[in-house]
Amino acid sequence: MTLDGSPYELPRNIEHYLAALSKLYAQEDKRLKQEIIVNAQVSVHEVWSHDNWNGGTYGHALYLILPESLYLSMVRQKDALQREIKNDLNKIHNVQNEFIEEVFFEMQQLEEQDWRRESGLLISKKRFTPPETSTRIWGDHGYRVFLSHKVEVKKETAELKSRLSVYGVTCFVAHEDIHPTRTWQDEIENALNSMDAFVALMTVGFHDSLWTDQEVGFALCQGVPIIAVRLGKDPYGFIGKFQALTCDWKDAASEIVKLLIKQPRMVDSYIDAAMRCSSFNNGNILAEILPHIESMTDDQAEKLVHAFSTNSQVHDCFGFNGNKPRDYGEGLDYHLSRITGRKWALS
Repeated sequence: MTLDGSPYELPRNIEHYLAALSKLYAQEDKRLKQEIIVNAQVSVHEVWSHDNWNGGTYGHALYLILPESLYLSMVRQKDALQREIKNDLNKIHNVQNEFIEEVFFEMQQLEEQDWRRESGLLISKKRFTPPETSTRIWGDHGYRVFLSHKVEVKKETAELKSRLSVYGVTCFVAHEDIHPTRTWQDEIENALNSMDAFVALMTVGFHDSLWTDQEVGFALCQGVPIIAVRLGKDPYGFIGKFQALTCDWKDAASEIVKLLIKQPRMVDSYIDAAMRCSSFNNGNILAEILPHIESMTDDQAEKLVHAFSTNSQVHDCFGFNGNKPRDYGEGLDYHLSRITGRKWALS
């Protein structure tokens, strides 16, 4: 089915005749047929038929392999279009004792096409985690973050979990949160199935763990936000394409939240944390995130204003009231005006 070195003239010169046919179709404003031959990959099956009449007459089959979108756009007209292009080619060429007996359209095959997921109709096969199990793992509120870590840094990870809780983040730390009577793998899978985001704490030896790489693979399949925190180890493999932070343990909590706050559910949890804020210090810690909030619904803005108005630990801390902008930032009214495009004046 190759054309190079063919002993037959028509297959050897098929591109020449297709080019001429394209010009004819352009003159006649037959755009679809021109689009077909211009975009096709061409293959010829030589001597599809043979007749001894007139010293030998040879019919060839022409295969036009088309991009998927083009093929699907005209598939219901395929038979008629194949016949018309065959007849037009035979009118335009002047090769004696050779002709195009058949024209066949085929659809180009694409490799690694996840057509089921691309359809938007694929029913998730993700394991169902009952509400009571989710509540047991995560509690009743908070943005759920799975902290993947090496056992050697379980103390630092537990401290990070505590610092993240100030922002409205509730974390799963396997070595701390799995009840002794629970099956480890089941509980880890329950947490992975019900998390809102995944954070890989990339310490030295992260890749050597029996669990961490499996947790990363699971998270990739879940489609949740993924953050890799460089703590001595560079992200590798598939996780290397996700947002990565370079920071120390002390700053990890705020840096993680600065990325997660782009998620609407994280904004909800942040506002809830402001409602429950129990100290001026925590209020100032929460206020450090205000410059990193990029969008907020009207309902979220009103709820944050309510937290400011009703919780004195928020209202009276410098980070939210803006009374010391040089040290603590501009305050809530400035950031609400920036985020919503409306003028806010809070007192």
